[in-house]
Amino acid sequence: MPAVTVDDVLVLPRLPQLDEATTAYRPVRRLITAPSGFEGEGFPVRRAFAGVPLPELDPFIHLDQMGEVDYAPGEPKGTPWHPHRGFETVTYIIDGVFDHQDSNGGGGTITNGDTQWMTAGAGILHIEKPPEHLVVSGGLFHGLQLWVNLPRVKKMSPPRYQDIRGQEASLLTTPDGGALIRVIAGELAGHQGPGTTHTPISILHVTLQPGATLDLPWRPDYNALVYVLGGRGTVGTDRRPFHTGQMAVHGPGDAIRVTADAKQDAHTPALDLYIMGGEPIREPVAHYGPFVMNTREELVQAFEDYQAGRLGVIPAAHIPHSTGEEPPSA
Repeated sequence: MPAVTVDDVLVLPRLPQLDEATTAYRPVRRLITAPSGFEGEGFPVRRAFAGVPLPELDPFIHLDQMGEVDYAPGEPKGTPWHPHRGFETVTYIIDGVFDHQDSNGGGGTITNGDTQWMTAGAGILHIEKPPEHLVVSGGLFHGLQLWVNLPRVKKMSPPRYQDIRGQEASLLTTPDGGALIRVIAGELAGHQGPGTTHTPISILHVTLQPGATLDLPWRPDYNALVYVLGGRGTVGTDRRPFHTGQMAVHGPGDAIRVTADAKQDAHTPALDLYIMGGEPIREPVAHYGPFVMNTREELVQAFEDYQAGRLGVIPAAHIPHSTGEEPPSA
């Protein structure tokens, strides 16, 4: 699982040692196993948030783990051009290559450890696809796409695109050097991630070595979601087992504990985690397909605006791809 790695984690800044006597570790409220499905033109995904009530996810809406899949030549797939309004998409690539283009002029190629952060705001069209050379050759592909809600006052903000290279992430480790922590957005123990957010959030990718424990300070006003990208371990002070494709939804507190199993399998030699938290928006959510608004009436308006071409137009010089007839969900 390449993403961003370092030769020696011991040279990195370290998290503070937490004192169990003065730290309120968060309990695990629920443990969810993500069902598998297909997105876009048929690439496999795990629906990480399926079955979790929206108030426990707030300010997040949706998370797909894309792959991990080893494509044969001709198999890699993406999505057609499609619209979004009212939220942000955060696409993080661990293995492989993905191209992005949108109707606002944003876009580029992201690969191991890179993030594309697209604020749809008032409305945008975009496309995501593997580059032609990956389609021809096949190869490994693995990533995530997270949907971050926007508060009512920012839902109609101008669209924005952030191209975040993997090496821009803040890197740190635990007091014993047992983890590599990549801060993609937000702040952790004084270390700031590169992502600029409308909604106060933190996003981390953590690789935890076999047998190591992660004691993570976490803002008490944020929710806390820990998704297993690969490997096995336990979560919480009561050491609840969890594994690839499962997510722990935490209750209140100011720290998170995760321990990697001492024995991992050959395919996933460490425990990899995608950790998310944010300040809840606490507003009504009306979500259908590619739009996340506050009311049903705003959803209807979004579809009408899309059909009337008011969410943007496909650029004349665009990535070759099908246009599709109906807006897909991601």
